[in-house]
Amino acid sequence: MVEGRGGTDFRQIKTMLYQQPDLLHHILNINAQSVIAYLNAQIESGAQAVMIFDTWGGVLSHSAYQQFSLHYMSQILAGLKCEHDGEHIPSIIFTKGGGLWLEKIADSGCDAVGLDWTINIAEARKRIGHKVALQGNLDPAVLFATPEIISIEVEKILVDYGNGGGHVFNLGHGISQFTPPENALALVEAVHSLSRKYH
Repeated sequence: MVEGRGGTDFRQIKTMLYQQPDLLHHILNINAQSVIAYLNAQIESGAQAVMIFDTWGGVLSHSAYQQFSLHYMSQILAGLKCEHDGEHIPSIIFTKGGGLWLEKIADSGCDAVGLDWTINIAEARKRIGHKVALQGNLDPAVLFATPEIISIEVEKILVDYGNGGGHVFNLGHGISQFTPPENALALVEAVHSLSRKYH
């Protein structure tokens, strides 16, 4: 929206953050209201959970993250319908590179925190696992390995998380368009097979 294309350095929007913070707050507020409306429509249409993705949080300074990312994710959470047809609708927040702020993310009002692959899930569970469920956190690049390696990497995460509920196994970020479909299947089969002994 601001950069005019996909990118990884966020140069244009970070320039706006420092040079025109009021404009960026205005844009983010409009976006937050749009996301609230969109997710509530998804909930009304039968979505059983909703997830908010923050792909730039990990490149922000500590204070910028609080003001320009977490604030708006919290605003979205506050505007969501938490129940539909008598069922609780869980909300998940994911901040790529957000390991520094796990406690603040967990306190935002979400039901689960998505983790990227840069944080050990055992550490995340120790820090916030008593407050929220955890989702993650296999490195998507593992899916370019053999099924045997995929299985080994899946088990590492399961071992690190340990016994008990509150873990939604997932990739630690999006899946690459170049991932062989049979490797995605190998991941699903490994999770189904290996996770039984941890429940």
